[in-house]
Amino acid sequence: MQFACLVYVDGDAMAALSKEEQARLTDETIVQDWALRQAGRLILARPLQAPESAAVVRVRAGHANVTDGPFSEAKEILGGFLIIEADDREAAIAVAKASPMARMGSIEVRPILDQTHSVTGEGRPPALSRAVDQPSTRS
Repeated sequence: MQFACLVYVDGDAMAALSKEEQARLTDETIVQDWALRQAGRLILARPLQAPESAAVVRVRAGHANVTDGPFSEAKEILGGFLIIEADDREAAIAVAKASPMARMGSIEVRPILDQTHSVTGEGRPPALSRAVDQPSTRS
């Protein structure tokens, strides 16, 4: 079963980290990502840029409205995501509990809807396999 793990971070807590603490947190998350990948559980994990870089698109009555940034009063912001393979909900929650990012906010664990058919009779395309999933050999 596949799960999306949406990582919400407390922006104030993240801003309060020293450069060294930020680097350590990044390293911890990368170590966890590689452990999940080697266990055959990680499909994709990526951090997101700051909310200020976002655009929000809404289409209503055929008219598109695009605004800069998410306008939310929430203290926590969406900071990244993981797509994982887990046997069940409890196993997916265990992955989220082990994440270093859980200390910086919260992780929403949600099963991915497995759509088996569509009006066209085709399923969704598979995820791309790219070189970005491999460790960098650049120095």
